[in-house]
Amino acid sequence: MTGSILIVGGGSDIASKLSKKLLERGFNVTLLVRNPDNLDQDISSKASVVVGDALSSSDLTSAIETAASQGDGSILGMAHLVGSILIRPPHAVKQEAFEEVIQTNLVSAFLALSLTCKSMLRTGGGRVVFTSSVAASLGLVNHEAIAAAKGGIESMVRSAAATYAQRKIRVNAVAPGLTDTKLSGNITKSEALLEAAVSMIPMKRINEPDEIAEAIFWLLTGAPDNLTGQILHLDGGMKHVRN
Repeated sequence: MTGSILIVGGGSDIASKLSKKLLERGFNVTLLVRNPDNLDQDISSKASVVVGDALSSSDLTSAIETAASQGDGSILGMAHLVGSILIRPPHAVKQEAFEEVIQTNLVSAFLALSLTCKSMLRTGGGRVVFTSSVAASLGLVNHEAIAAAKGGIESMVRSAAATYAQRKIRVNAVAPGLTDTKLSGNITKSEALLEAAVSMIPMKRINEPDEIAEAIFWLLTGAPDNLTGQILHLDGGMKHVRN
């Protein structure tokens, strides 16, 4: 085996694609999931599955310990793939809904960062990857809640990269645009909403889950050692390109 990887939020579409890539290349994979029934049977038969909540420090600790036990006692990498979508203007968002977005996206990310880095510091380092969004750096209508959460993740990534630069822990993130997953189904299933979204993308198409998974796989396993504190924009040119 090549090493042990922990995926927090292992039940997502992107996590499924990432898990398959890792398993095919001989990595030990541990998944922290809320509902194991949603997992692909082939993945669940080969990966270690920990059922729990990404906002629970005890569940995360259990997942980290399981991941470490699969190999030489260390974790090569951790990917945080927990997320949610709330697209609504601020005047129509209740405080509870906003706080839920922050908890689900940002607080769970910080908890995963804190506990994973604590483990990696004991074993000589590793790689940590988070998921942001194009909404974190590009003003999009009705995206205030998710922009606040993902913007926080991007700032956290840069700070953590500095904190752990001398400790052999590399911290990066991917920032996708709209991606064809179950999470974005309310948008992708609406012809009008999908057309509006695609019209803003220079490449005139949305992402496929495999494209995001491939980028995360590279950051976890193949990226140069000096790549840290970076936000990899996977948005069809949406943030930087106009045509």
